[in-house]
Amino acid sequence: MKKLTLLVVAILMAVPAGARDLGLGPAGLLAGSNKEELEPLMLGSGKPVATTDYVLTSGTYYELTIEADGTETLALTGGDFFRAVWVDTIETESGTIWPVGMNGIEMGDEGEMTLSFIAIVPGRYTLSIPGSRGETQRAVFNIIGQ
Repeated sequence: MKKLTLLVVAILMAVPAGARDLGLGPAGLLAGSNKEELEPLMLGSGKPVATTDYVLTSGTYYELTIEADGTETLALTGGDFFRAVWVDTIETESGTIWPVGMNGIEMGDEGEMTLSFIAIVPGRYTLSIPGSRGETQRAVFNIIGQ
């Protein structure tokens, strides 16, 4: 009887309550069929960061390229944004970073980096250049539920 009870408990723990098959295969949310590339962000002196607001869907895997023209060292901060997404990797020209947590990024030289992340928490979030006030100096991300 004790073995049967342990077996039932093990099965119940293996299948979370309310779990659903998203049809994405063994890779789950990281599957290529669940990936979308976003329009890149631009870091450059006097240039708009984004051309439009982004609408993201919770549970979708995104790739966002950030391009810097090297005219000035600029950062993008947005702690709320980084807490509302799960960042998988940051690809740079010199390697890959697997962050545990972050509040922003900074680029001083010309180049690009790509953030790969899964949108999680619905809401409105921004990445903005610290100390700037203009609307063109930020990118707005609206995450909607699935």
